[in-house]
Amino acid sequence: MISEADLITGCLLHDRIAQRQLYDRYKKAMYTLAYRITGDFDDANDVLQDAFLDVFRHLDQFRGDATLGAWIKQIVVRKSTKKKKTVIWQNVEDYTGEVVDWGNSDINAAHLETAILSLPQGFRTIFVLAEVEGYTHREIAVMLNISEGTSKSQLFHAKRKLRTMLSIN
Repeated sequence: MISEADLITGCLLHDRIAQRQLYDRYKKAMYTLAYRITGDFDDANDVLQDAFLDVFRHLDQFRGDATLGAWIKQIVVRKSTKKKKTVIWQNVEDYTGEVVDWGNSDINAAHLETAILSLPQGFRTIFVLAEVEGYTHREIAVMLNISEGTSKSQLFHAKRKLRTMLSIN
């Protein structure tokens, strides 16, 4: 397998084989992320296309502070949230700081995925970024240009809504 550094070098030299290898290496994970945020197959495809165009256009700006995958992921998140321009960050003032306990319930993965996709856009975006992708509230706040409190509130309410939808007591 070709190294990340060699892939980057090849792509910067406009080597189509290196570009295809980079795309193939990251497309599935990035499409999944885009779909989880947008909740729509067509929008996720558009995001994936737009994101990789940006990757190839701006790869010379990749500083290597994180992995290439993490850098691409941030582009996908930005594109995904812009695709759904009418994100409403709900109930910010209602955050109590309490933690939602998921208990020891067995949850069917397909049922959980369906429930996540049915969340309101703001809740879904924060839930995916925090719980699925592992971003901190600080990172989410910077990425989405919102406050950390808004991120925490959205996650709290997303978990509470999921708990209700999944009937977890």
